[in-house]
Amino acid sequence: MIDPEVSEHQAKILERFVTNTTDNVFVLRNLPEVIKGALFSRYSRSTLGLRALLLKEFILEEATSFKAIVGDPTDQNEQMIAIQKAQNFYDRILDGYGDDSIGELGGAHLAIESVSMLGAKVVEDGRIGGSPLEKSTRYIYFDQKVKGHYLFYREPVLMTSAYRELFEETCNELFETYSRLIPPLTSKIEGGFPKDPAISKGAYVAALRAKVLDCLRGLLPASTLTNMGVFGNGRFFESLLQRMGLHNLVEMQEIAKKARTELNKVIPSFIRRSDPDHKHYQGFAAYFEALRSDTKQLALHFKDSLPQPEMQEASVRLIDFDPTSPHKVAAAILFSSTQQSLQDLRSLSQEDVTRILEVVVSAREHRRHKSPRALEQASFTFEIVADFGVYRDLQRHRILSQERQPLTCDLGYYTPPEIVGMPEEKLYHEAMAKGKKAYDTIANELPEEAQYVVPMGYHIRWYFHVNLRSLQWLSELRSQAAGHPMYRWIAQEMARQVSEAIPSFERFFKFVDFDGYSLGRLSAEVRSEAKVKGGS
Repeated sequence: MIDPEVSEHQAKILERFVTNTTDNVFVLRNLPEVIKGALFSRYSRSTLGLRALLLKEFILEEATSFKAIVGDPTDQNEQMIAIQKAQNFYDRILDGYGDDSIGELGGAHLAIESVSMLGAKVVEDGRIGGSPLEKSTRYIYFDQKVKGHYLFYREPVLMTSAYRELFEETCNELFETYSRLIPPLTSKIEGGFPKDPAISKGAYVAALRAKVLDCLRGLLPASTLTNMGVFGNGRFFESLLQRMGLHNLVEMQEIAKKARTELNKVIPSFIRRSDPDHKHYQGFAAYFEALRSDTKQLALHFKDSLPQPEMQEASVRLIDFDPTSPHKVAAAILFSSTQQSLQDLRSLSQEDVTRILEVVVSAREHRRHKSPRALEQASFTFEIVADFGVYRDLQRHRILSQERQPLTCDLGYYTPPEIVGMPEEKLYHEAMAKGKKAYDTIANELPEEAQYVVPMGYHIRWYFHVNLRSLQWLSELRSQAAGHPMYRWIAQEMARQVSEAIPSFERFFKFVDFDGYSLGRLSAEVRSEAKVKGGS
């Protein structure tokens, strides 16, 4: 049945832009983001169905430049000109609703290539509304050269300073050591874990490569170039462009400038407030600068009265939790099935709480069976010290609050146990020591820029403030055999410490893998190969 608001002839017109013209569930297609966003904005305050609204207020409305925008999808230049001409129309619609959530109705895929590892982390700091994907250090060798040069970001301030030669020499030596250690470490690990005849060569080689590169990634400086893709909605990108445009480092400012130019070609109405000339941007900039300056002054004021950082082993510390949280979780579990108040439900006995919590886990058969939102009533704060490579892995979990300290060489570094005892172990330590020497020298004058020379094996301190539901997912996922041994240990340790602090919650970590593995990626590679061969 055709939408009653749309004639048969009009339905034919709509077929290009919707997946069906008859059902009550359908998907928009072949439309630029600006039209989709404006259409949904208008939709919330219209009595028309979406298809009728698209037809009557967009397709047939001259001010939208609809035909010019969607007429020839292969002519991108003409489409952009048309969008720009119709921009005032779309801006009026979006501004008319005055709600920041309107910015979530349009999105874009942004590629950022040849960005430093440090820059990629700043991009990925945005938690809500964006989904980043970054080039992996465990599947790709980073020892390639282009025109005779290793691929690392030549930070402009450093390259025009007295530290240029020190910076380049140190980064080159770190890459050289990384490259030199690949063959001997591969031979050692291969000798210790020979291929099982039942395992295919492809799966074995992939697992072996991952193991070797996991061990050596700590040698790569934070300036190492990577590629990343980000899908995000307009609200996410607006915030990202504001933050990066106001960053102290030149690289972040340049990324913001280039990203704004490209996103303006696709979702201009959704990121217009990120333009430095926009009043909202200027207001945010004034607030941001004041907050940054005041915080820095406070930190300097308290610096001498607090203990100074010392080298330390990797660590996980549970520093804050609520002992009454099992009662809160149990009450939240029952809440939607009763007519009682949440406060009254929290007064249940310990025996009742145990019974309720057990019901939640009894039917759970796999880590992908997600627990109810009631678990979000319990939260924990962890302080973690581990190498920057591990931080890069764990930072990708966004349904939590996290913050890191600047990269330094003050807390020591991670030495992979596989390297210990090798003749080449000395090369590893020498390279890490040279990285620290260069950092210490540069940081005296340029502490922020000095981060680019820090090898990723050096420790960084950060915190996680996470609810039980998110922690359950993180711990069970990151403890799996295929993971890097250090972040597996962190995931295991967080689950263990929560279970010790609140024994009632141990049941929620039933799929945390506490075992150790020699060639962790092997089983995952075998499964992956089987899927390819099976066509699934």
